[in-house]
Parts: sequence; structure tokens; C-alpha cells
Amino acid sequence: MQLFSEKKLKVAIVGVSGAVGQEFLRVLAERDFPIDELLLFGSARSAGRTYTFRGNDYVVRELRHGDDFKGVAIAFVSAGASVSKEFAPDITKFGTIMIDNSSAFRMDDSVPLVVPEVNAEDAKMCPRGIIANPNCTTIQMVVALKAIEDLSHIKRVHVSTYQAASGAGASAMAELEQQYREVLDGKPVTVEKFAYQLAYNLIPHIDVFTDNGYTKEEMKMYNETRKIMHSDVQVSATCVRVPSLRAHSESIWVETETPLNLEDVREAFRAADGIVLQDNPAEKEYPMPLFVSGKDAVYVGRIRQDLANPNGLTFWCVGDQIRKGAALNAVQIAEYLIDNK
Repeated sequence: MQLFSEKKLKVAIVGVSGAVGQEFLRVLAERDFPIDELLLFGSARSAGRTYTFRGNDYVVRELRHGDDFKGVAIAFVSAGASVSKEFAPDITKFGTIMIDNSSAFRMDDSVPLVVPEVNAEDAKMCPRGIIANPNCTTIQMVVALKAIEDLSHIKRVHVSTYQAASGAGASAMAELEQQYREVLDGKPVTVEKFAYQLAYNLIPHIDVFTDNGYTKEEMKMYNETRKIMHSDVQVSATCVRVPSLRAHSESIWVETETPLNLEDVREAFRAADGIVLQDNPAEKEYPMPLFVSGKDAVYVGRIRQDLANPNGLTFWCVGDQIRKGAALNAVQIAEYLIDNK
């Protein structure tokens, strides 16, 4: 990681015009990330756009094959799996660390899959110069699971997700808002980003279905959780798109090897990195996406003993999937590399 030796770094964002790309700009600015030079890349359609970062204007370059990443220490990439696969050799050939937000490399044995609160040290073992950012639903879940795993090994997880429109991008958020207006105005409803109208509806279908009846999104939660936690944990997920704008929610059932005391679990959540405990049902205090949107932490509440399993407990967690589920997690990986170079 020779390019990390400088106090300030040359940094690139690929896919800057998307929802996650825009969040990268906000997160890097808010966290005062040490940037000496910033390069922005996008598609031919995005090329030429101007974005402001720390008071300076930057013009988006078209992503092309070649030597544009020479001297770049870190490239935050959020442009889709096909783009990541095609351009990874160009991005990494001069020593750049590519932190990739797509699914392209997540299950590649030679690419670490990292959530800093859980397995930060894995980031230092990246022989291809690529570190994968996990799926948003997996990220917020494993942050919460780590606190429990430290008390007793987790054998099984059942999870139902309630995923906001923003998980499908900025255009999906705009479509949901448009749908609500169209319904209220009695107009035909525009349906382009989702399989069905999302406004006033729930859609139990995220990504494509696989042969076992689960969707790819659900299988990501199974496979990625095991890789990140270096665990044999069994995960069964049902992923649902809901008509909220931003921040994903998850209802999680956990079975541990030994029974756990609920107050010990609450204390573990209180002490855990990246978690805010919001668990006071008597005062109607629990996490909700409306209030977690724009926040960095994973919020946990509704903690209770599982009535069906003496070794089980269940809880509710909410996280902003554009921040912790994408941009923030990637920036935290980069910060870890800088601090541990």
C-alpha cells in the first residue's frame, strides 16, 4: 500500500452521479477525509457534470480504459458489477486500492468482504488490490450480530427485511414519490423501477429469484454473513421492498449456542461500535426509518426473548443503507487502511 504513505491522498470516485456516489462526497467531507486530489468518474452520460466538494468544483470524467488511476491511492467504486469487473484491472494496475460497492467480487476468495466493526483486519489481506463492500442489508445485520456473537456463538438467524425505495437508487426514490402523487391525483401510476406499484404496497421480491426459491438478495445475506463473520451460521432471509424512501429495517431472530440474559444483550449493544440502542417500548421508543435516515449508526430496539426457542432472542434494527449500507462503510474501510498502513 505504497500510495498510502502520504499524509493526504489522491482519491477517485467512480459512479459519482448515482445515489451512493453523491453520498461518498457528503461522507468524505463530513469526516474530513485526507484528500489532496479528487478525481470523479462516470458514464458518458454523466461526463461533464460538475460537483462541488469542500468549496471546489470538480468535473466528471468519462470512465475509460487506460492510465487515469495512476497515483490514485483509493478508488471508491459504485457503478454496478459489470463496470467493476471490466475496469478493475485499469483501476488497480498502479497500486490503487479499489473499494467496490457492487456484488462483483464479494464472494471471490481472493477479495476481502469487510465491515470494519466486524472484521476490519481482513481489509489488509487484499492481494488483488480490491476490497468488497457487502450488500446493504448484510452490513447492518452483521454490525448487530457481532455484539451477540461476542456473548455466544450464533447458530441460526432468520431475518425479514423491509427495504426502502432508495435501495434501488435515486431514480427509484423519485418514482415512489411520483407514484404517490399519481395515486392521489387519480392518474395512471408509473411503474418502471419495480415489478409492481410500490406506493401503498409491499413487494416481496428484491433481485432475481434463484432455483431454490430465494432471491439473490436473500442469498447474499446467507453467503456474505458467513464470509464476514468467518462463521458457520445458518441464515434464512425474506427481503421485502416497502414504500418508505430511505433506510432499511430488519426483524431478526437469532439462536445462540447458550441462552443469553437480555440485559447482557442490551449492554453488549450499548457498548458496541456503530450501534445506537433505542429500546424503550414503554415510552414508544424504537428505531424507525423516518428518523434513522441520514444517520451513521445502526439502530437496535424491540429486544426480547424468543417465545419459541429458549436459546433464541429477537430484535429490530434500522440503518441508512446509503450511508452505513454503502458509502460510509466504504469510507470506514479506507480510514482503517490509513490508520493501519
